[in-house]
Amino acid sequence: NVVMMGMGEPLANFDNVVAAMRLMLDDDGYGLSRRRVTLSTSGLVPAIDRLREECPVALAVSLHAPDDALRDRLMPINRKYPLKALLAACVRYVEKAPRDFVTFEYVMLAGVNDGVGQAHTLVKLVRDVPCKINLIPFNSFPDAGYTRSSPEAVARFREVLMAAGLVATTRKTRGDDIDAACGQLAGRVHDRTKRRLRRMAEV
Repeated sequence: NVVMMGMGEPLANFDNVVAAMRLMLDDDGYGLSRRRVTLSTSGLVPAIDRLREECPVALAVSLHAPDDALRDRLMPINRKYPLKALLAACVRYVEKAPRDFVTFEYVMLAGVNDGVGQAHTLVKLVRDVPCKINLIPFNSFPDAGYTRSSPEAVARFREVLMAAGLVATTRKTRGDDIDAACGQLAGRVHDRTKRRLRRMAEV
């Protein structure tokens, strides 16, 4: 499997990312199935529509919040492409996607987005979207400003989703014992631009 994600937005580098994926899919390249290549996005709606037409692969969307107010704080891109527009793009995407669902990634943040009430709100949000929800334990880094939800909170959240008939999984964290887990790559880089301080002031 190949996943296009990491320190940056793949769809902001559309032409190069699509060229790389086409090489992976080509029989004269790696010959991978479209179902084995996943692109993860924060939610660039026009680029999602373009990807659907030019190179439909499996799609994952970094959701992380059940409503616009919270997602505006956690994912500033939501101010430009709010949830209604994003979910509509996901429904359109599935029409041509190699998988019949979109994966919603949801990082579990203690006291921020992990409440039972928020789980019920999430159910209402995605009930008309063919989807799977991947609950992801937060991997801390210096000055993150957030902490990981407890296993009990994650379990309660997942139970609400599953009781509503949604497919929900919990990602197993690896590498956090040496600060090498997902999201920790740049954790100790010196922030000369003070971007982190400005971001925390907004939150």
